Amino acid sequence: MSALVAERAVAERTVAVNLDQVLWQVWKSLDVPEGFRAEIIEGTITLSPTGSSRHFDVNNRVLEDLFVHLRGSDWRPGNDCNVIDGFKVLIPDVFVAQREIEEIDHPEGKGLLASGVLLVVETVSPGAENRRRDHVVKRRAYAAAGIPVYVIIDDHDDGGAVTVLTTPDPKRRDYNSSTRVPYGKEAVIPEGPAKGFVIGPEITGGPRA
Repeated sequence: MSALVAERAVAERTVAVNLDQVLWQVWKSLDVPEGFRAEIIEGTITLSPTGSSRHFDVNNRVLEDLFVHLRGSDWRPGNDCNVIDGFKVLIPDVFVAQREIEEIDHPEGKGLLASGVLLVVETVSPGAENRRRDHVVKRRAYAAAGIPVYVIIDDHDDGGAVTVLTTPDPKRRDYNSSTRVPYGKEAVIPEGPAKGFVIGPEITGGPRA
């Protein structure tokens, strides 16, 4: 590699780091409007509204059942918390993390480190952009962060479906395993602290019209 090429490569890496830091500082200073949440995904600060009553109901059912499933273990479910990977910020609808959060608390107290989060759940809101965010953009982001299990609950996937993604490949920013289960059947978490947890009609209801 020539000296010029090497200098250019170093300069590009420096610019990338600086842009990440700038976004981080901007994100920390944001006054997020009530009813919205702010994430840093793929070099962009994204504001998205909180979900509908249906969105809330599904997430609440997942959260309540996870509390029962994980009772007595070293893990617990949560929601409405920043999951941080470097200068990237994600806010899953539901997640499972270490019970002792002091070990995975972000140094600036801005949320939890992604390294201590083993499962995330997103419930898709209506609209093509929302579907793209959860199925494409957040899939890449969670895989890049090394989150072992990513679950997508989607009312709008041909009558409704639960997709369970496992075995992340951070370099490719994708999951190596994907299982799609239509509404009316049971999707089972195959690994991790929530292994055996079922997302079925009791949570999602039956197929959507």
